[in-house]
Amino acid sequence: MKIWAHTLVKNEENYIWYAINSVIDWVDKVLVWDTGSTDKTVEIVKKIKKRYPDKIVFSEYGSIDAVNYWKPRDEMIRKTKADWILTLDGDEVWWEDSIKKAVEIVKSPPARLDSAKRAGKAGTTIESIVVKTVNLIGDIYHYQEEAAGRYKFKNKEGHYNLRLFSTKIPGLRARGEHGKMGYFDSREKPIQEREKVHILDASYMHFTHLSRSPLDLRVPKREKKLKYEIGVPFSSDYYYPEVFFRDRPKIVSSVWKNMTNTYLTRAILETPFKRIKRRLFT
Repeated sequence: MKIWAHTLVKNEENYIWYAINSVIDWVDKVLVWDTGSTDKTVEIVKKIKKRYPDKIVFSEYGSIDAVNYWKPRDEMIRKTKADWILTLDGDEVWWEDSIKKAVEIVKSPPARLDSAKRAGKAGTTIESIVVKTVNLIGDIYHYQEEAAGRYKFKNKEGHYNLRLFSTKIPGLRARGEHGKMGYFDSREKPIQEREKVHILDASYMHFTHLSRSPLDLRVPKREKKLKYEIGVPFSSDYYYPEVFFRDRPKIVSSVWKNMTNTYLTRAILETPFKRIKRRLFT
């Protein structure tokens, strides 16, 4: 049972090294397609490829606009020669235990999955896996409150994301512009609505609301993702993803940075209004 990761990037220099290295030992290949980075992203990816020449498949795809964002995603599906796909954005970092659990679900023998089915969990018909996200806000020491999560999968609502799915889904394809893109079957039904979804009892860390590059503004819609908000502080003994503690090339920035005073001032002003809005308009 093979798993290929799909990573579509543009100006991701702050976290791309951590993202890829957090999963690379657990997948068979990582397709990394760059869509016009002008920062250090390409250089960093090439350093990873030098270490994993048989696993990293790097391509400088070329620039795309927001409307055609789905096209390289769809082409990645056609290029994939694996049973499962893991979508990995340049700002997503997995814990070792989390990616291990996901891979075990995918590669479990039928007997184990049948046992899980009898227990009321996903069975042999599982087609996709949804993963809970820890959304950072402000800096790596704070996370966004759960009330801000609006994604719905089965009976779950909050910070969740569809992250693994089978290539055997009939007519599997990607469609939709940036921000609205999804994966569909031959009947144009979103794959998360096919009733064969497993909610993974694990999570990954998401830098979606933090700056991913000094050149963020050159990426479509990136500015809208940069949120100014006072987050919930992690406990002093919080267990961060292991990849943050590994040796890294000098070109790779440290994640251990505090929010600036300018950010903090704006966040203090905006946070009360955001929290009131979330509770009034669900």
